[in-house]
Amino acid sequence: MVGCGNPTIIGKWRMLGGSNATIWEFSKNGSVLIGNVRGRYRFGDQDRIKIETPFATTVYQMEIAGDRMTLREPGGSKLDFTRMR
Repeated sequence: MVGCGNPTIIGKWRMLGGSNATIWEFSKNGSVLIGNVRGRYRFGDQDRIKIETPFATTVYQMEIAGDRMTLREPGGSKLDFTRMR
C-alpha cells in the first residue's frame, strides 16, 4: 500500500521498453521530472497518484513492488518502470 506521503516512490525510475527510455524522477517535495518536463504529483486514495505537467493531468493507479512500479491509466494502458540505483 502506498499512502499519502509514502517515500517509496522517491527517486529515479526508468520506463521499460525502448532503447532511450524516459527517466521519471520523483522528489520529496511533490515535484516530478519526466525526461526534461517538470510537473507535480500528489497521492490520492486507493493507491492513486495524480501527475500534473504543463501538457496534461493524469490520474494513475499505482503499484510498487520492490524495484518495480506500474502506473495504469484509466483507459487500461500501463507504464512499467524499474528503480534506478
